Amino acid sequence: MSTAVSVEPRITDVEVTDETIVARLVDGRVISVPLAWSWRLSDATPAQRANWRLIADGHGVHWPDVDEDISAEGMLSGIPAHRPRTHARTTVPANRALQPTSRTKRKTKSKSRSRAARG
Repeated sequence: MSTAVSVEPRITDVEVTDETIVARLVDGRVISVPLAWSWRLSDATPAQRANWRLIADGHGVHWPDVDEDISAEGMLSGIPAHRPRTHARTTVPANRALQPTSRTKRKTKSKSRSRAARG
């Protein structure tokens, strides 16, 4: 008879240095990933990095000051969080947005000519 053993990784402690995020697991393993894998923690202050709490019974860690969540599974799988791209907004000047296009102008002129021809 075999006994089922939980193999789900659960975190007991976390330390964030200037270069790494280190998590200690309940089974004794230590996971270390580059700090750059979390752009929010990379941009955070040391005090913000030190303010964390375990979530989901140790399956993850939450940093409330920077709204970052990292899971043990994500660290083990090697899944970095990429910084979102910012798209440049293209704006149309307000006065230009309301002006008819040249195509609209042509249609308007041709309609006025047709009405004039009808009498």
